[in-house]
Amino acid sequence: MVNDGWVLECIECGNRLDVDPKLFFCPKCKNLLQLLAPDSVLPNELFCDQFGELRVWRYRRTLPVSIKAEPVTLNEGGTPLIRSIHLSEETEAEELYIKAEGENPTGSFKDRGMTVTVTRAKESGAKTLVCASTGNTAASLAAYAARSGLKAAVILPAGKVASGKLVQAFVHGAQLIRVGGNFDKALGMTTELVSENDGLYLVNSVNPYRVEGQKTVSYELFEQLGRRVPDYVVLPVGNAGNISAVWKGFKELKSWGVTQRLPKLIGVQAAGAAPIVEMIASGRSQIKPWSSPATIASAISIGNPASWRKALTAIRESGGTAIAVSDKEIVQARMDLASKEGLFVENASAAPVAALRRLRRSLNKRSVIVCIATGHGLKDQDTIDWDPKSAPIAEDKKGLAKLILA
Repeated sequence: MVNDGWVLECIECGNRLDVDPKLFFCPKCKNLLQLLAPDSVLPNELFCDQFGELRVWRYRRTLPVSIKAEPVTLNEGGTPLIRSIHLSEETEAEELYIKAEGENPTGSFKDRGMTVTVTRAKESGAKTLVCASTGNTAASLAAYAARSGLKAAVILPAGKVASGKLVQAFVHGAQLIRVGGNFDKALGMTTELVSENDGLYLVNSVNPYRVEGQKTVSYELFEQLGRRVPDYVVLPVGNAGNISAVWKGFKELKSWGVTQRLPKLIGVQAAGAAPIVEMIASGRSQIKPWSSPATIASAISIGNPASWRKALTAIRESGGTAIAVSDKEIVQARMDLASKEGLFVENASAAPVAALRRLRRSLNKRSVIVCIATGHGLKDQDTIDWDPKSAPIAEDKKGLAKLILA
């Protein structure tokens, strides 16, 4: 039994429904559903010390699972908020921070949503968890399924996933299945299959429980900034669930009276996979899917984002924008984060820093800016142009000294 007061609401027609752990789409208009939190969450309880350290389950009162449910957790959340030293000067930002979500247990932000989703799935009697994935969701699902004792099946777009993410799903025991085509095709096939089989439970971001876990990053940012709301949150956008989760978290803080301010959200896509950027730039309210998305940032190589309506709402309501950056800019930003700030992130995670370089003249120089780095660099090594055999060899101490002191 989920916490009292929660309801499902269609993001398009507003249809309200009783909570159902397997209901993701509106029966009337077929659009995505979202969970609405009850009014019973009290501001003075939200950040109470009795809820423990900075982790996802610190905010249990705001999550749609039974109070009695045992969380399926790997101690996710509580990721570092690191203040930039060198890149802040370059981007002329007074306060620039990187939220290092790659420090989650499986190396990406997906763990926030997965802990809540798998807890709810287990509570509802699910046996086999299923997802389509470009990599990070696969790794996270496999780990949390292993932790929960449930089976996991991962559907992958063949040739479109970084090997560092695949190996995680493999070692955690998930069944890996490849399909021809891109992520959008894989998700469509998976969603259809799940709808036809009661024994399967979908954990992609169309599942509103994923969003509920991922929104906790906003609560953490508020706490880590000394109970302040940043002026801008900049984050990569692929299937578009995370940007809506960030917005939901901050809106809840305001609705509960914790803060009166909201940030502007800047969604960043790769130039080779930018249907949301194109939609906003054209002024349209409907997305035009890209049939052949192509970018070095595999995590956001998605041409038909399932949560585009949620993303559009988040960007427009916040007064933000969406911007596309080239693969060249992404690669440069990734290397700069590593060499200048000591942060190794995957390609998609570098996109927000690349975007800041484009936007620096339009942003207030006194702004507090948070870039969300969604995944660790060790998950995405295939695209780094480096050969370990290229390192010089020292035969003795004299040779070693010559190389170092040259």
